[in-house]
Amino acid sequence: MHAQPAHEAEQNPSVRAPLREVRLLNAFVHDVTMDQVVEHFDRGVMLTLHVDMMIKLRKDREFYDLLRRFDLVTCDSQIMYFALKFLGTPVSERVSGSDFFPRFYEHHRENPEMTVFMLGGKPGIAEIAAERINAKVGRDFICGTYAPSFDFEDRPDEIDHMLDLVNSSGAKALLVGLGGGRQEKFIFRYRDRLPDVELFLPLGGTIDYEAGTLQRPAPWVTGMGLEWFYRLIKEPRQRWRRYLLQDPPFLFDVLKQKLGLYRDPLDKG
Repeated sequence: MHAQPAHEAEQNPSVRAPLREVRLLNAFVHDVTMDQVVEHFDRGVMLTLHVDMMIKLRKDREFYDLLRRFDLVTCDSQIMYFALKFLGTPVSERVSGSDFFPRFYEHHRENPEMTVFMLGGKPGIAEIAAERINAKVGRDFICGTYAPSFDFEDRPDEIDHMLDLVNSSGAKALLVGLGGGRQEKFIFRYRDRLPDVELFLPLGGTIDYEAGTLQRPAPWVTGMGLEWFYRLIKEPRQRWRRYLLQDPPFLFDVLKQKLGLYRDPLDKG
């Protein structure tokens, strides 16, 4: 699965047809289905874009400049899914990282060439997630884990150690759970030092979901776009600032886009 300009696809007939991009504020998502992603995306860098990242893209120039380097950008938010409908540019479905990864490892159950290194989470959590996933798959699908220190970016020796662990594991895919924005920057800074990794999955809280330390709401809650409210009730001290102060400007920006008044705050032009 590739997101290439049409002229590049015509020059290289071995690649799939380019994916349709759908604009949303100063970003975009690709119009894909979960089945398409699970069955065909096994090489490149994925971004599961959600509202918190959209807020970061209003002021984080480094993250903003990475957007065009992702091979696949999915709509990982029911609120964004509804917003795109409101704008008259709907996508086929929401493709969230937490929904994708269980489908991904079930899809590759019988594929011994697909193994994943899990990087992120609090100490011990990734190991629990790996044990649970490997029990479901029936083999060592997760072939290694590491929980970096919070300030690992300031520790060159630890970064070298992390990369050595991934390389020695032989993993074909790297799941990075370091938080939105941070995990994506890590991938693009160090992917050249991970020559055997073909698939990069920055999937945020997926490690906690798979370990069972973070419970998902009922499907109807997510389907109605109320997952944020569920999280707020469950973790008010950790979530109130994000959901009540930081994220609401997204809705106002969507209204401005609908009215033709939106301007990209990071557009140099």
